[in-house]
Amino acid sequence: MTDNTLAGLGVSQGIAIGPAFVTEHGSLDVPSFAIKADAVDDEIVRFGKAIEKSKSQITKLTAKAQSLPASAAEELEYLLTAHGQMLDGSRLVRGVETRIREQTINAEAAVWQEVGEIAQAFAQMEDSYLAERSKDVHDVGQRLIRNLMAKPYRALTELAAGTVVVADELTPADTALLDPARIAGFVTAIGGAQDHTGILARSLGLPAVVGTSDLLQNVRTGDMVILDGQVGTVIVNPTDDVLKRYQDLQTELKRQARKLERLRNVPANTRDDIRIGLQANIDLASEIGPALEHGAEGIGLYRTEYLFLNRDDVPTEDEQYAHLRNIVEAMEGRPVTVRTLDVGNDKLPYSLGEHLTVSANPAMGLRAIRLSLKVEELLENQLSAILRAGAHGPVRILLPMISTPSEVRQVRQALKKVAIRLRRRRQKFADPLPPIGAMIEIPGAALAADGLARDCEFFSIGTNDLTMYTLAIDRGDEQVAHLYSPLHPAVLRLIQFTTAAALRARIPINVCGEMAGDERMTAILLGLGIRDLSMASAAVPRVKQRVRTLDTNEAMRRAQTIMEQTDSGMVAALLDDFNALA
Repeated sequence: MTDNTLAGLGVSQGIAIGPAFVTEHGSLDVPSFAIKADAVDDEIVRFGKAIEKSKSQITKLTAKAQSLPASAAEELEYLLTAHGQMLDGSRLVRGVETRIREQTINAEAAVWQEVGEIAQAFAQMEDSYLAERSKDVHDVGQRLIRNLMAKPYRALTELAAGTVVVADELTPADTALLDPARIAGFVTAIGGAQDHTGILARSLGLPAVVGTSDLLQNVRTGDMVILDGQVGTVIVNPTDDVLKRYQDLQTELKRQARKLERLRNVPANTRDDIRIGLQANIDLASEIGPALEHGAEGIGLYRTEYLFLNRDDVPTEDEQYAHLRNIVEAMEGRPVTVRTLDVGNDKLPYSLGEHLTVSANPAMGLRAIRLSLKVEELLENQLSAILRAGAHGPVRILLPMISTPSEVRQVRQALKKVAIRLRRRRQKFADPLPPIGAMIEIPGAALAADGLARDCEFFSIGTNDLTMYTLAIDRGDEQVAHLYSPLHPAVLRLIQFTTAAALRARIPINVCGEMAGDERMTAILLGLGIRDLSMASAAVPRVKQRVRTLDTNEAMRRAQTIMEQTDSGMVAALLDDFNALA
């Protein structure tokens, strides 16, 4: 690494090359001073005007969001709704008014103090979803302070074409309004892979690197910058040789993208003519269009928990049915696998109220199927909605975090009970009843796969949690994240063991974790006997391309050699050698 190369975290693939524009977004010099007692009412009125102006801005942003790609628009709408709620009689508003009255300080200082206290409370929560909300509080606070100070935003939409935006931090709203036709990409000093800014960058197809150390100390407006969103590096004022190398790489990536587009209607057959099923994982109904455009043959994983987020009440059976019916009908006969509610770890919907409280160890606490089985009404309403949607196309029911066959049997009993109820109500529903499958994401479930297979019609391996639980590593913890490896021999053996159990029981099995969407892993998964993969829709063309270069017999021979290894580094090296032959 040269002196002018900065390391960050690549959150959106692609290479951007262009002049830097360093924005001051995220940095505010907040004035703080005492006011006279008779000026308190005027200060609260001034704060009220800032609230109204902020609400108006959020309304305008919501309208502008409709012009974004569907997934980005929906993601931003969730955020803006949450931001709007914070400006409407919330603790934030009440707290600021109290500080102005009791401390007799200016509104900017009161907002700064109140935001700091609320954000710190969120940040200290063990639940990662709630901890992430501290950023939303900061975003709303900064908007209020800018409006109090009459400090306008620098319009990033007016930058010269090809500009690389450089910032301490970009809010999701800033990111969503970056025009991919004009902005080459962005790099920030703050941010993580799973925050909303990264998600929006991927939705917009903007190369992006976040969490870049010493960024603002090393980049000035006008500097030539190369941003590599795959590797997570930023090169400032590159030499001519480096610039030429990245320009060539950028050209090659564009050529590959055009080539991949042509694979959309080509079957995912291996060289020895084995058909591999490639499906999409989705969170939102709006992702169906991109999934079909990328050639997905079905929905291998629909995460229902997003129906429960950003709202105060639990969605009714009719609401869930209407949403699922839209998805099933949009797939026009292609299969849809609906995962029942998977919350309680990194997602904690307010809508569940007292049913879900903060756990001492949320990853191992009351979450996923455990919560659904505890709250009977929650499970039955969801099953009823899925059954009704199944009248409009093929559906399967996937149960998250299964650990014992009895959990599957309890759900099956509930499904039969719900079917009887629907028949009495003379409502149409899936007949015969949809297949029920277990998500294999706990080592215990993988090791007991033979027993589970007797009660399941299919398996789906969730490699993200399976790796986390097997290695006891939280990849969100930067102190140990480097130890997280789905190529650890223990993880591969659990995949192999589960696959063998499914094949013996003659039930379908697929992989729906991030391994499925990484074309570097395709060979080992096929070599272990997997024939169906479900992934982020954008990964489908790349994985399909890799599938078409493979021979399953050769993949199985290579997998046998790989499974004899005891070190994940050696496993990765052997897999790299195999991939290099493609």
